[in-house]
Amino acid sequence: MKDFKTNKILLLGSGELGKEFAIAAKRLGQIVIAVDSYNDAPAQQVSDFREVINMLDGNELDRIVEKHKPDIIVPEIEAIRTEKLYDYEAIGIKVVPSAKAVNYTMNRKAIRDLAAKELNLRTAKFRYASSLNELKIAVKEIGIPCIVKPLMSSSGKGQSSIKSESDIEKAWDYACEGSRGDFMEVIVEEFINFNFEITLLTVTQNSGETLFCPPIGHRQERGDYQESWQPIPMSETQLKEAEHIAKLVTKSLTGSGIWGVEFFMTESEVYFSELSPRPHDTGMVTLAGTQNLNEFELHLRAILGLPINEIRLLKSGVSSVILANENGIENPCYKGIDEALKIKNSDIKIFGKPVTRKYRRMGVALTYDEQDADMNKLRERAKEISSKVKITHK
Repeated sequence: MKDFKTNKILLLGSGELGKEFAIAAKRLGQIVIAVDSYNDAPAQQVSDFREVINMLDGNELDRIVEKHKPDIIVPEIEAIRTEKLYDYEAIGIKVVPSAKAVNYTMNRKAIRDLAAKELNLRTAKFRYASSLNELKIAVKEIGIPCIVKPLMSSSGKGQSSIKSESDIEKAWDYACEGSRGDFMEVIVEEFINFNFEITLLTVTQNSGETLFCPPIGHRQERGDYQESWQPIPMSETQLKEAEHIAKLVTKSLTGSGIWGVEFFMTESEVYFSELSPRPHDTGMVTLAGTQNLNEFELHLRAILGLPINEIRLLKSGVSSVILANENGIENPCYKGIDEALKIKNSDIKIFGKPVTRKYRRMGVALTYDEQDADMNKLRERAKEISSKVKITHK
């Protein structure tokens, strides 16, 4: 029997995913220092300490690491001077899942090269471009239609599709606006005519088997997730292939924690798409009680080396995002929550973001039912719940 210690966890990025992780950490008695580029970010509201810095500034990262002397560093966003994490790992600070994993996955170029060139996994054809002219050449090589994404971004920011040559310059400008980091480069991907896409939440453990959550389906608009549902029906053959790929990639990247591994599913093939080394936005559906442990609890247990015996599906569930419709509403008011919660098996999570942007995720509506529930009806119910909530000025 091992002693269970209280750790200082430095959370780099304090959005809605960080908030739910911080809540899970506090429930197990951990100390959380929430860091973000602006004050009163969601996770800062439920943490012990907060810091507001530019996380691309290595000197600032060094300063807060020296100030707080954390036992564990948990990155939650891409805009971090990630090479610094190797230094912290070298002096004995645990980086989640590992410094290598964060450096590879925070940059689409590194993870795509690992998947396609080193591990020989099936991916969409791709090219890189670091200027508008290079983008035009890349699009010509890949063909239209195609997808353009910044190498560093999150939640679909900067992602767009090119359907004609007239879209190329707009796609470059949009990618520049949505990029995180201080170097501008994009990836151009072949458009895969897939039947559906999934997130396979994958849990790696220091001592224990790699575990998988039941697959999650999701729908995107503007490159950002709008709804997710669990489970999504799929063939056992494709699921086993996705699990094999997820295990292969996460083992190569090393470390313990939860990973959001995304796949495109065609009629018979499985395409590796992307990977996040942390809880995934589509995994917020697990807050509906679909599993015996939600994704944030799983992440924390894996980080702390606590045993996870199994992951069981308990219910079918759906999440539907609550979006802002205008810019610049400070400390917004949420109307209609009472009406939303009158709907059967409904729940609402408000993230607590201090200001709105158009299409910014401000909360999520959740619903659930029996494992064999009609998923189309559940999805309609979740959308009805989220549609009741209006974000307004006070």
